[in-house]
Amino acid sequence: MDKLRYQLTLVLSLAPAACGGDRHAAGRAPAHVDSIVPQDVELARFREGLIEPTGLAGGVATRDALVRSYVRELERADTAALAALAITRAEFAYLYYPTTPEAHAPYDLGPGLMWFMVEQNSRQGLLHALADRGGRSLGYVAYRCDPTPSRQGSNTVWGPCVVRHRQSGGDVIEEGLFALIVERNGRFKFVSLANKL
Repeated sequence: MDKLRYQLTLVLSLAPAACGGDRHAAGRAPAHVDSIVPQDVELARFREGLIEPTGLAGGVATRDALVRSYVRELERADTAALAALAITRAEFAYLYYPTTPEAHAPYDLGPGLMWFMVEQNSRQGLLHALADRGGRSLGYVAYRCDPTPSRQGSNTVWGPCVVRHRQSGGDVIEEGLFALIVERNGRFKFVSLANKL
């Protein structure tokens, strides 16, 4: 019952993004929460039709390069290039989800619901970043992440992170422009483009 309550709370917290507030969400299949199905069966179902990736395709070679790529593509307002910096559904299903703490007790968050949350928050974050900061110089200065990464199987996960940039008036501010960063076998991508904008 606690697992179901937790999952329902997460779904309800996403209601404004998944309903009413997002005109594109109506065409998507709703997330399905089934506390009866064993997690390994649920994961197998989630992976149906996906090709197992061998690594983080299109990832960059360093964390610094990933952040600089994000800044560059945001300044260019290149939606496709920004989206390509985040993990795909297949990468989530095979490389990220199996070792993330949210997939295990006490959370036991199913892959379908967790991906729904990641994808929706990433999409909203991308739209907000493009609307608020896209297409102009960000005045990038530096970035910083929590100094202690989380080791999750073959993944190393950094975050939260903030970007320092100079406003037109000269003040330097810090903003969370993206969510966690994952590194696997020397390649880096964002888990999500969710942000605080």
